[in-house]
Amino acid sequence: MGILQKNNVKLKKLKTLGPQAANLVTELHERGKPLFSHADVVEIAGLKPKSARNFVASLVQRGVVTRLKPGLFILVPFELGREREYLGSPYVVARELVGSADYYISHASAMELHQMVTQPQFKVYTTTTRSIRTCFVLGTEFCFARYKPEHMFGVVDQWVTKSEKVQVSDLERTIIDGLKHSEYCGGFTEVAKGFWMRRDDLDIGRLVGYALRLDIGAVIRRLGFLLETFAVGSPQARTRNKRDGL
Repeated sequence: MGILQKNNVKLKKLKTLGPQAANLVTELHERGKPLFSHADVVEIAGLKPKSARNFVASLVQRGVVTRLKPGLFILVPFELGREREYLGSPYVVARELVGSADYYISHASAMELHQMVTQPQFKVYTTTTRSIRTCFVLGTEFCFARYKPEHMFGVVDQWVTKSEKVQVSDLERTIIDGLKHSEYCGGFTEVAKGFWMRRDDLDIGRLVGYALRLDIGAVIRRLGFLLETFAVGSPQARTRNKRDGL
């Protein structure tokens, strides 16, 4: 669908929404905020909280927005029509599920973002300082690992849509997390495959430094095994990892 055609679809949809809904949708798009809450509706539409809840409920019924969880909603793209179960980017949803706590997309999900997997992933993994139970949103499973604040390092921003970015473990931290919790990555074999696929892009010094900073013996030993098995990195880096892991 071309840009002109998309704009025509957008204009037609806005005309059918009514002035109040059209104003809300337009303002949310202009703010680059496809995910929104009741508080956003109160602010933009100037409604009281109860009226805002009723207003959003009507938009959900009309398929203009999708309810992701109590109090959290997402705009349905105009080109999809009236779709009542639109999830959007699962990584953005994971970010919103965490709330204000520190987080990053991790494990198998980070491996997917870093092109370290050969199979599609059906669970979304997020590491955070909060304790959050596994939950399902529109059929997608969201899993959470809790780490101490001092272990929240090796994180970068990554765009996952044209207007939304999330925090994700960098390439080296993704390997380290996989060595710590390989069960969140499909097993150690999958971590090793991902390591091999991106071996030329890894900063081995950073990788070893992350392992030592985390200071978990099993992680250090597993990393040493990968470095030795694939003969990746300088002999000095492999020796450093082996020496400090003893």
